[in-house]
Amino acid sequence: MGKIKVMCTSTGCIEYAPERYRNLGIDIIRIHIYFEGKDYLEGVDLNPWEFYEKLETLEDPKNNLPKTGMPSIETIRAHYDKAIEEGCDEAIVIAISSGLGGTYNELSLVAREYEDRLKVHVVDSKVTCFNEGFLAVFAKKLVDEGRDSETILKEINWMIKHQEFYGVDGKLDYLIYNGRLKGGKAFIGQMLKICPVVHFTKDGELLALESVRTPKKALMRMCEMMKEIIGDRDPKDYLLWHVYTGTSLLETLKEIEGRYGIETNHEDVIMSPVSGCHNGPWLAGYELIRLRREDEPLE
Repeated sequence: MGKIKVMCTSTGCIEYAPERYRNLGIDIIRIHIYFEGKDYLEGVDLNPWEFYEKLETLEDPKNNLPKTGMPSIETIRAHYDKAIEEGCDEAIVIAISSGLGGTYNELSLVAREYEDRLKVHVVDSKVTCFNEGFLAVFAKKLVDEGRDSETILKEINWMIKHQEFYGVDGKLDYLIYNGRLKGGKAFIGQMLKICPVVHFTKDGELLALESVRTPKKALMRMCEMMKEIIGDRDPKDYLLWHVYTGTSLLETLKEIEGRYGIETNHEDVIMSPVSGCHNGPWLAGYELIRLRREDEPLE
């Protein structure tokens, strides 16, 4: 069996997660953010905590929005070339959801150039943030155990089918500035203090599941949904953590989730700036990864 390299796009938040995930040998393919006249590489020269603090107080945000940019074709080639130089025959690349931009397609397109040199498996995570990153962490664990790529991809695809992302946007400002909410809906939403409960569909799109008046009520409704999703599954058979862009709504969520019997069993992980810049600095929610039990079929 050949040597397998694991890669992940920077939106996987591996560098913002606990330190135990940061030196596993996972190659990070970085996405750009253009903000305040500068070009930043996510995970290198952009501190997410400082970034979201800036967004909260940004003057004239409508005309100073951060913009994101895919990794260049040359950059992707460099990552694939590096894997070949390290003696790898295959690469498993965990990518940000194809529903959030063209990075997945670009990674796949460049992979075709390498068909005779490196067998590249580009995986559409259908999500973002540390759900995406954990898929890469888990893939690397299986690589280290000596599993073949076919088995690893089956395990990862099982996780993708059984993952969840739920969040509450405490304010609609950035959704409106970025054009995701327009016209009358935007006006009424701001006037009534509407807060959408957002989630990733199984196709990898981030959509508003429900719209609730006031942030606290929206958080309560999200807790109800998450409690139903967890059901009676044993905590050892899943990982649940908080995802957030700013701490204000996160603190409120932590205050109320106990009423619903929700207890996270993994450290909080801040949202990727590339992903979070479109929602703004007032999002808090949950990411959940199910861990497959022996009685659960892989296919």
